[in-house]
Amino acid sequence: MIIDWHTLNREPSLPALYVRAAMRRKITGTTLPDTGLRCWVEVDPNRLAAYRKVCGFADNGLLPPTYPHILAFALQMQLLTAKEFPFPLLGLIHLSNRIRVLRPMGGVHRVRASVQVQNLQPHAKGATFDLVTSLDDQLGTLWEAESRMLCRGVKLEGEPVEEVLASTLDMMEVTRWKAPADIGRQYAKVSGDYNPIHLSAASAKLFGFPTAIAHGLWNKARTLAALSDHLPTANVEIEVQFKKPVRLPSEVTLLASAAGSSGDFQLVGAGDLEHMTGHWRPIA
Repeated sequence: MIIDWHTLNREPSLPALYVRAAMRRKITGTTLPDTGLRCWVEVDPNRLAAYRKVCGFADNGLLPPTYPHILAFALQMQLLTAKEFPFPLLGLIHLSNRIRVLRPMGGVHRVRASVQVQNLQPHAKGATFDLVTSLDDQLGTLWEAESRMLCRGVKLEGEPVEEVLASTLDMMEVTRWKAPADIGRQYAKVSGDYNPIHLSAASAKLFGFPTAIAHGLWNKARTLAALSDHLPTANVEIEVQFKKPVRLPSEVTLLASAAGSSGDFQLVGAGDLEHMTGHWRPIA
């Protein structure tokens, strides 16, 4: 797919995009747009500090490996609520996320964020696509990511293909933490992601959940913060698959293999309920 890139002069307004998202409830097609969005964004020190606090990252002078998602969130919202995008944003399910940190993210103040969608595929419950995000500075690409999203009810031709991350290394308990009832609201304040399924039991029930659930990217961020001594700071790819949601409030346990250039990890709840599996690898 050849991407038709549009460069914005400033970040989109999130309140207006949430209104647009709330008004889109129907599937309008089965073809992804070839439009991509780009915009220069600034790193706000206060917002970054608040994000570190909510997610458990120490201030080591580097951007947390998950923070670029926050910098690009408004662009992602603009793309996924555009008239040309065929699926309603509300109801999309985040299945997996892979990030690549190409260079150490220290001293980052102004970067260009880029977003696009690609790789529409049939799924047993509908269709999946990849939301692709990247960050560039004056030296080139700094960070890139793919979030695989599921839209239920879409019918595509072809056989569904589902990838499964399998752990290959021995793991042991690293730590455990409690996900409090209000962590969805805390994360929303620092990320801008006010998805109703994360905010309260009442709003989550409107979408079929018995209680609020933690953001998948908060689970990943909190995990990477706990694994900061295990992980390389650059030339690393970190991939996760989201399994059973973390219902709020609850306690979770993080398992991981030993520190090194490669490793596996797993986030589990009571009764060994699997919430997230993942690994880190050198970038090939």
